[in-house]
Amino acid sequence: MHVLLTGAAGFIGFHVTQALLARGDSVVGIDNLNDYYPVQLKEARLAQLEPLDNFQFERHDLVERDALLARFQDQRFDAIIHLAAQAGVRHSIDHPFDYADSNLIGHLTVLELARAQPALGHLVYASSSSVYGGNEKLPFSETDPVDHPVSLYAATKRANELMSDCYAHLYRIPQTGLRFFTVYGPWGRPDMAYWTFTESILQGKPIPVFNHGDLQRDYTYIDDIVAGVVAVLDGPPEDEGSAPHRVYNIGNNRPEELMDFIRVIEDATGRKADVELKPMQPGDVHATYADITAIRTDHGFEPKTPLALGLPQFVEWFKSYNGWA
Repeated sequence: MHVLLTGAAGFIGFHVTQALLARGDSVVGIDNLNDYYPVQLKEARLAQLEPLDNFQFERHDLVERDALLARFQDQRFDAIIHLAAQAGVRHSIDHPFDYADSNLIGHLTVLELARAQPALGHLVYASSSSVYGGNEKLPFSETDPVDHPVSLYAATKRANELMSDCYAHLYRIPQTGLRFFTVYGPWGRPDMAYWTFTESILQGKPIPVFNHGDLQRDYTYIDDIVAGVVAVLDGPPEDEGSAPHRVYNIGNNRPEELMDFIRVIEDATGRKADVELKPMQPGDVHATYADITAIRTDHGFEPKTPLALGLPQFVEWFKSYNGWA
């Protein structure tokens, strides 16, 4: 399979690319290498990928749609995996136009790329559990209403789903959106709690714990996420009259208490956290919990990595990456 993958230097994109190459696919990876978090980490991920056979990297920004469409007008792909986006709920409070550019214009650019690929078999794209907003019914199901996002980031991800549904209807492009639930693991993102908590605990610095620790998250290990993405990629929705478009939750199906999460990091680092309790952050939600019945039924997705196994693997990678081993 010949795959175009956006966000190849990102956390999930890096791991998905590795998995596709390992099974014999070829991947053209694109990324704009923005500085939302240190570019050195993205470059380090690429340094792992670039020596591998059948991988080609090109630096592109999805906002520059004319240049991108022209670049790939004569290249044919079997599938597109669209993972590039401006991430972060809290960042969207102060930098809203970053999300309009990357997540709205960028997604539309990818849809137009897909429309220009007459033999494209599937477009898989990243959505987010954030689309559920302040829903209090748990676990979150794909049939739940998602009309009241509590952050601009969430609103752009819900808009992506609607845009994809429109293009699936108009142009019969098979598409699958994946609502990721708090992905963590080696080569992860420095803006995420598992990274900042580990770093601060190892350095003896205090960690901010929002909503006074009363938060739950459906933490999902990266290997489980990759297995789900690849399984979904191989099973595009059929065109049976309605738009060939599906949206799935992809999570661990097990919410964890934030304070329990911190205790696992304490055990893995061998150090006690200096906790600073703080009020709820704007745009944040109390709990996330994925109902994965649909993706389990349709694609055999079954997460296998409990927090007690996954977090220590991240901590070991983190210490090694930073030379603290």
